[in-house]
Amino acid sequence: MESYESERLSSAQLAAMRRSLNSGRGALTRRSLLRASGMGALALGGMTTLGACGIPPAKRADAGGASDDHSAEEKEVTFSNWTEYMDVSEDEKSRPTLQAFTKRTGIRVKYTEDINDNVEFFGKIKPQLAAGQNTGRDLICVTDWLAARIIRLGWAQKLDPSNLPHAFANVSAQFRTPDWDPGRAYSYPWTGIPTVIAYNVKATGGRKVDSVTQLLDDPKLKGRVSFLSEMRDSVGMTLLDQGKDPGKFTDADFDGAIGRLQKAVDKKQIRRFTGNDYTADLSKGDIAACVGWAGDIIQLQADNPDIKFAIPAAGYITSSDNLLVPAQARHKTNAEKLIDHYYEPPVAAQLAAYINYVCPVDGVRDELAKIDESMASNTLILPDREMAAKSRSFRSLSTEEETAYEEKFAKLIGA
Repeated sequence: MESYESERLSSAQLAAMRRSLNSGRGALTRRSLLRASGMGALALGGMTTLGACGIPPAKRADAGGASDDHSAEEKEVTFSNWTEYMDVSEDEKSRPTLQAFTKRTGIRVKYTEDINDNVEFFGKIKPQLAAGQNTGRDLICVTDWLAARIIRLGWAQKLDPSNLPHAFANVSAQFRTPDWDPGRAYSYPWTGIPTVIAYNVKATGGRKVDSVTQLLDDPKLKGRVSFLSEMRDSVGMTLLDQGKDPGKFTDADFDGAIGRLQKAVDKKQIRRFTGNDYTADLSKGDIAACVGWAGDIIQLQADNPDIKFAIPAAGYITSSDNLLVPAQARHKTNAEKLIDHYYEPPVAAQLAAYINYVCPVDGVRDELAKIDESMASNTLILPDREMAAKSRSFRSLSTEEETAYEEKFAKLIGA
């Protein structure tokens, strides 16, 4: 397999990119748009049954949505992704890892960052998928709950392992067998998104905050705590703190977690529920401690040494963004080759160095160390064995559960 050494950015180039990135946008705002499964989903009707919208789900016999594959004669692939989710060159005129793929395979990538919101994006493509039509996209990147929905509806193509040797071999154990796609038959993770506890050590008076119990009960933090407006993160972290498994919880467990959060709201322990906008308050110290997303914390730490993070002994929630080939895509084989490209450690390291989320690729540590040693040792990008063992995923929900749980959570946060 040809090496990508010549295509990699130098350490100096990557450092300059990160400095520009941090100074230009502050904390990453992509998370404020990501995983819109709360009231935005309910308001848009995205989480209601498709039948109610007049769009029948695909029959399971049609699962995989295979169409004629034109990959051999049409050396191209169209990839839809989130904003700020792909490496760029220092002059911002090229995307090195995509260029490397084209140089090596001859496959041209039409790359678009046209995903701003899971529900909005699903609304764009579901009429075509339901009608058995090509969406115009060969590869999409969506968050785990939406990936599960698309697969369940039969609107993702089953992947060919023969085109995915690196992906099959190198996907981290933490991401290998989600309950919604066992064995990764239809999807591969693009990144992992850990939910952790973050705190401003100056605002806490030098004290460490490392449990949800402290967030909910410590009187010294009263009024200076925030949780996330994403139900799976805030409820999932609370379930863990209560000794419940977010992958197996019952209705009663969910209600217990909601009740515990409600008590903290009633006594004004929790200041507010936020999207990505908690970052400014945390950096200033107006919020002393919170439940937050790892990618944000890494970027805050670059500018503020007072920002710390902790992994609770009870565990933490990890979600993921995932690559799927939609039903009726014209270039399935080319899309599979592009997925596999990002599972080669040198390529995966270059991507991780730019976007700062958890890399789902085994064997990437040495490659990342060549780019930036501090990133290679950052457990928010490459979880060590101990941290990975504490990772838990929020289980898949039925349509009925999703509607009921989101309504209860919306009432809690006042949405």
